[in-house]
Amino acid sequence: MHLKVDIFIPCLIDQYYPDVAHNMIKVLERLGCDVQYNADQTCCGRIAFEDGYWDHCKEVGEKLIMELQHDRYIVCPGAACTSTVKCQYPALFHNSSMHNQYKSVQKHMFELSDFLVNVMNASDIGARYNAKAVMFDACKAVHELKIKSAPRLLLSKVRELTLIDTPSAYTCCGMSGGLDRNNEKLAVEIGSKIIQDFMAAGADTIISTDMDCLMHFDSIIKKNNWPIKVAHLADVLASGWN
Repeated sequence: MHLKVDIFIPCLIDQYYPDVAHNMIKVLERLGCDVQYNADQTCCGRIAFEDGYWDHCKEVGEKLIMELQHDRYIVCPGAACTSTVKCQYPALFHNSSMHNQYKSVQKHMFELSDFLVNVMNASDIGARYNAKAVMFDACKAVHELKIKSAPRLLLSKVRELTLIDTPSAYTCCGMSGGLDRNNEKLAVEIGSKIIQDFMAAGADTIISTDMDCLMHFDSIIKKNNWPIKVAHLADVLASGWN
């Protein structure tokens, strides 16, 4: 399938984890997509929305909406940002002067795994990734976007990857909804307990569709010098064939 697609890169990935964006592009191009990137894009406004600054979120949201008015699929390597556009923007733009434009972006925007499986009908990307890993579900992926099976289907086809299932894979990482900004101690305690559960189950890698969760885990891992690492789904899918 050949498609021209736009991509939206969350600011967290743009600033701190650009390889995730590059790897997503590699995967999309491997599947025949013509990837378009507007270099003027910035932020979806998620953190401003969560912290109650809806006017600020709306301001950057208007910019995002106008930059993606191409009637093409929009692929994002972040469940939280995708959820902001699809599930939170209605509170800002429904029945507003930008109603039609926001509805178009809402309709066309997809988180990466959801797009690969449910739009591209892809499952085996040809990846190879030697690890014993847990697939961690970001809260917004599961509860707002209803994404759960798509990343697991993609990972089940990755050669040399062993997936470990554990109940902690289905709990909050500790930073969702601004908890990390409002109660850092509790956020760290929650994240630490989950990571320890993963290590006890034999995992050496935590995989997720969302770098927000992974950054939270990674900071705790590095502070404690624990023998486990994090990897975004795009990093895994782009491994072993390039």
